Amino acid sequence: MTLTLVIGNKNYSSWSMRPWLALRAGGIAFKEKLIPLYTGPADKQRILDINPAGKVPALIDGRVIVWDSLAIIEYAAERFPEAGLWPADPASRAHARSISAEMHSGFSALRRECGMNLHRPISPKTLSDSARADIARIQELWTYCRRRSERDGPFLFGSFTAADAMYAPVIHRFRTYAIEVTTQVQEYMNAMMEQPAFREWTGQGLAETMVIERFETD
Repeated sequence: MTLTLVIGNKNYSSWSMRPWLALRAGGIAFKEKLIPLYTGPADKQRILDINPAGKVPALIDGRVIVWDSLAIIEYAAERFPEAGLWPADPASRAHARSISAEMHSGFSALRRECGMNLHRPISPKTLSDSARADIARIQELWTYCRRRSERDGPFLFGSFTAADAMYAPVIHRFRTYAIEVTTQVQEYMNAMMEQPAFREWTGQGLAETMVIERFETD
């Protein structure tokens, strides 16, 4: 049975981007069902009919429904171990899970002040100290991972893993808000932006024409 991934707008939905990218990069077949966000009660009800939590993304696998980006990725990693969503080495796998959980639960200031909007003209904005601390921490994480795995490939753990998928929306945030980064971080961002699944999502997001007012305030 083919999986169905329910997502929001590709231009805006960073949480949808994460499992979509993990599934696509992992070669896991799935159907995509896009429900526009913030369009009114009808689309909100469509989401509630699938996920009582009222949020996307959600993964449908027969009678199983999984929601929340990280939970979906973990489910897919167990269901399709051949996809290699986590590093094979136990220590690296533990590290990848740790930084993915940190992304999942942290960096709220960056997410709040720099919402993902692929159409946003590239330009800086004034950020709070908390957001700047988030940016510094993310660069620290990426730099540490890359120094340990640079001989094995261009991504955080050499080859592309779920950890890269979890941080993928940050690439767009750093790009569109013209965040200053180190040379090594920029090299990682360049590798991510050339990754086929990342490029596919980005192209489709840029092709969307719907504008959500709440994302047009900065």
